[in-house]
Amino acid sequence: MDTRELYTTASLAHLSLTEDEVGELSQQVSRMLEYFSIMRDFNVVSLEPTTHTFSKVNRLRQDTEVNGERLSHVADSLLDNAPECEDRFFVIPNVL
Repeated sequence: MDTRELYTTASLAHLSLTEDEVGELSQQVSRMLEYFSIMRDFNVVSLEPTTHTFSKVNRLRQDTEVNGERLSHVADSLLDNAPECEDRFFVIPNVL
């Protein structure tokens, strides 16, 4: 992507870029466009989608044993190391 296109796109996004940022961003965008052109060569017409917004199947797995321990026990031991937890959740400071 040339710098003129980059400045136009940045302007539309209400971004101001320095000369250094333009040089680096130009290389990164060009690399992304190269990857997209490679992806365009793959035939995906006959492939089934791997995800859908209206999943009808619950994708949760069973709580199984790993190395002789139940995963819920592992979670309990992790929560024991938390500085503060409430009802099996980590307590963190408010962000807003």
